Amino acid sequence: MTTTAGPRLEVITSRNLEAALGIRIRPDQEHAVEPVAHSLAEAYVRPEGVAWPRLIVDEGRPVGFLMAFLDIDWNQDGTDFRSGLWRLNIAAEEQGRGYGRFALESVAAEIRRRGGKELYVTWHPGPDGPEGFYLGLGFRTTGETSGGQTVGVLDLA
Repeated sequence: MTTTAGPRLEVITSRNLEAALGIRIRPDQEHAVEPVAHSLAEAYVRPEGVAWPRLIVDEGRPVGFLMAFLDIDWNQDGTDFRSGLWRLNIAAEEQGRGYGRFALESVAAEIRRRGGKELYVTWHPGPDGPEGFYLGLGFRTTGETSGGQTVGVLDLA
C-alpha cells in the first residue's frame, strides 16, 4: 500500500465541516479575509460549480481552508470569465509551513485541469497584506482593483 505524505485537499462534507469551521487565522489578519463560515455560506448561494471550497489537511489535522472560483463572469457582462483563488485561511499556528503555497498549487492544478491558462487572486493592499507572498509566487498586479483589493494574476501556460 502506498501512502502520500504531505498536505491534501478534502471536499467539505458533514464529516469535516466542524474542522473547517474551526480554522482560525491570526487576529491581525481578520480584517483581510472572511472567516470560513462566511465563505461556505457564499459558496452555497452561488450557482453550482462556481465556488470550489476545500479543507487543507496534513497528517490528519486541519491546517487551512481555501475557496477557488471557477469561470465566474468577472465584469458581469458575459465578456470576461476568470478563475482563481477566492479565499485562503491558513490556521494561525500553521502559517509559514508551506500550506499557502500548497493551496495555490492545488488551485492552479484544478484550473489547468479545466483548461484555464490564468489564476487570479485579490488581496488586501498595504503593509499588513499578503502582497509579498503572492508576488513572490510569481503573480503580477493587473492594475485593477476589486472591492478595494488589488487584483493579481499568475500565468499558468
